[in-house]
Amino acid sequence: MLRLIFLLLFPFTLSAQLKRFEFSENKMGSPFGIIFYHKDSAEAMQIAKECFSIVDSLNTIFSDYNSESEVGKLALQTNQTDIKVSGELFTMIVRSKDAWSRSGKTFDITIGTLTRLWRKVKRENRFPSEAEIKAAKDLTGFKNLIINEMSKTISFKKPGIRLDFGGIVPGYASQRVIDFLKTKNINIALVDASGDIVTGDAPPGKDGWTIGINLPESANEVWDKKLELKNFAVSTSGDVYRYIVHDGKRYSHIVDPRTGYGVTSQRNVTVITRFGADADWLATACSILPIKKALALAKKEHAAVLIATLNNDKIVTYKSKSFDKFFQKKQQ
Repeated sequence: MLRLIFLLLFPFTLSAQLKRFEFSENKMGSPFGIIFYHKDSAEAMQIAKECFSIVDSLNTIFSDYNSESEVGKLALQTNQTDIKVSGELFTMIVRSKDAWSRSGKTFDITIGTLTRLWRKVKRENRFPSEAEIKAAKDLTGFKNLIINEMSKTISFKKPGIRLDFGGIVPGYASQRVIDFLKTKNINIALVDASGDIVTGDAPPGKDGWTIGINLPESANEVWDKKLELKNFAVSTSGDVYRYIVHDGKRYSHIVDPRTGYGVTSQRNVTVITRFGADADWLATACSILPIKKALALAKKEHAAVLIATLNNDKIVTYKSKSFDKFFQKKQQ
């Protein structure tokens, strides 16, 4: 899922000991950025390499684009019962099922067959038929997946089920890198998995990391108000680039697993939580749920959410009461 948060870099004064380092590589199909403060250039470069190795290791497990990843191989496996998976994959499956239940079944990693269908028809410049949607939807839902906590195995009730971790793993990867940096005594850091951002301590002389939020249907224009975060995660969902127009209606790349169709409401959803994976899946769920239910879910999950909708070319916003405290208090 495309995330639409831009990091705004402002002038700063370095402390006498720490230098600012910034690294970026293409990971998980999108730019993956790491910023941190450290004393030594050589050590910083080595630590960055280790960070990107962590991301690569996660990609070899969770990528649904790579048939050689662990998730990719699951889709091709002839044996559909009592499949032994890695500990990290099993943990994420269990975590995702919990998110599925808490989100009213709007966040669903078993949606892989549906998302592949929508990617296919977009490439072919056509709209999916009702039969195609029904066939893909029949292979969606945790009702088709058996999780055995005792043996740490999974079973598929039907052949052809595919998992899609695109709505949780980018945020999880950012969190993993931040946590790794802390083991290296690097606490002033920001990690950005193409918009799934996790922050550490604030940069020298700042109250937090300054982050701008895109307006609906705008790739470059951001709100006048900026976020200022430290030791929080933030994710934004929207459909600036990825959508299909059919019969005058715009279908987002964010697919509602309950219907099989892309979301048609035009909104940007920004979620702030303590942990990257939670911000990631909540941004997806709150993009699908009706606004009142989205606000209620965020409150229940102790998250802050801002929902910006487009109504007759005017932007209308809804937000949780806790969101205002994350806005920058003074312009920089």
